[in-house]
Amino acid sequence: MIQNTKELLVNQYKISNKVLELYEKAIKDVEEVCNSLDEIREFNQLKVLKAFQEERISDSHFTFSTGYGYNDMGRDSLDKVYARIFNCESALVRPHFVNGTHALGTALFGNLRPGDTMLSVCGTPYDTLHEVIGIGKGNNMGSLKEYGVNHKQLELTEEGKPNYIDIKKILSEDPSIKLVHIQRSTGYGWRNALLINDIKEIIECVKALKKDIICFVDNCYGEFIDIYEPTDVGADLVVGSLIKNIGGGITPTGGYIAGTKECVERASYRLTVPGIGGECGSTFGVMRTMFQGLFLAPHITMEALKSAVFCSRIMELAGLNVLPKFDDKRSDIIQAIKFNDKEKLIEFCKGIQIGSPIDSFVACEPWDMPGYADQVIMAAGSFIQGSSIELSCDAPIREPYIAYLQGGLTFDHAKIGILIALGRILK
Repeated sequence: MIQNTKELLVNQYKISNKVLELYEKAIKDVEEVCNSLDEIREFNQLKVLKAFQEERISDSHFTFSTGYGYNDMGRDSLDKVYARIFNCESALVRPHFVNGTHALGTALFGNLRPGDTMLSVCGTPYDTLHEVIGIGKGNNMGSLKEYGVNHKQLELTEEGKPNYIDIKKILSEDPSIKLVHIQRSTGYGWRNALLINDIKEIIECVKALKKDIICFVDNCYGEFIDIYEPTDVGADLVVGSLIKNIGGGITPTGGYIAGTKECVERASYRLTVPGIGGECGSTFGVMRTMFQGLFLAPHITMEALKSAVFCSRIMELAGLNVLPKFDDKRSDIIQAIKFNDKEKLIEFCKGIQIGSPIDSFVACEPWDMPGYADQVIMAAGSFIQGSSIELSCDAPIREPYIAYLQGGLTFDHAKIGILIALGRILK
């Protein structure tokens, strides 16, 4: 770090010498890991470029459709680009998905029927899916449960790996299981994200017993972390949000569903209605940003991943418990930090907000956020509301008070935000 930068951090942001010393140590420790990520970025950038070129994308695809949106060539071509990137038969990429949970719910409702059972093999799914499934504290109105879809779950082993013995046992005993739900990311848990090889082994285990079971992967926060995606290793459906990795920090809203033609088509009938599916849906002039965000995504995702690696190391050097460790192999952009202290958790999140380019003057507070059982604090001074590929940090207010940091459009900015947040809890 050059002297001018140090002076600005000290004078403008009141960063202490102790924090700067931790920075110098951490940045040296993570150098080799960060350099290794550039190889993944380069491969995925080539993969995206090749998909654009094979679909002959031009500025004529940056359409502005209205009304029904029939024959929107930009929308339909973006679906094909995604299908190439995910090495699968079909994709449905739309700005009409309001968030990742909406896309996940659409895919689940489209592919499950009354009497079917959904089996979650990574423990309890992410909090916002609880009401979708019907396992939340609400009245289950409109949930899968209300429509006669059952839910079962298996916990991961103590090592955070799938329990293949129990998976085989339950699949052999319950013929109603139609879909196996695999959550790649940690969610609000304390475990490492599932590696692509873990996902591959789950799918092989399931398909060896019953080939017609749908292997469904919640891919949020996981795109472009590896050179392979879940569909490369046999997933029938992958779902994610466009304001996370794959939107590149530019796409303003939306989500995607990719996989087999039949599964994606069934999902499209829940996004709109049977008989219409993906044929309709005007795109309001957002196609350029959806294409451009996707093109930038391999690079932006690695910036976010380097930010998580740095955060892991500096917080560990400061004496906190972190997961993953800075040199662990990763499968999402999330960095968990265990505080065991409510006030320190809140102060850290407030520090991330202060270090943001947008709403840096706002003090974030825990609140009753829709879809969550506990109060949640969210620091997100982002250009796109709620974008978690931008530097952000959130946490449910419950013991052991774990913060989940993710994102960073640039590594340089993320480092500053993390230093400010760390400084607040070391005072």
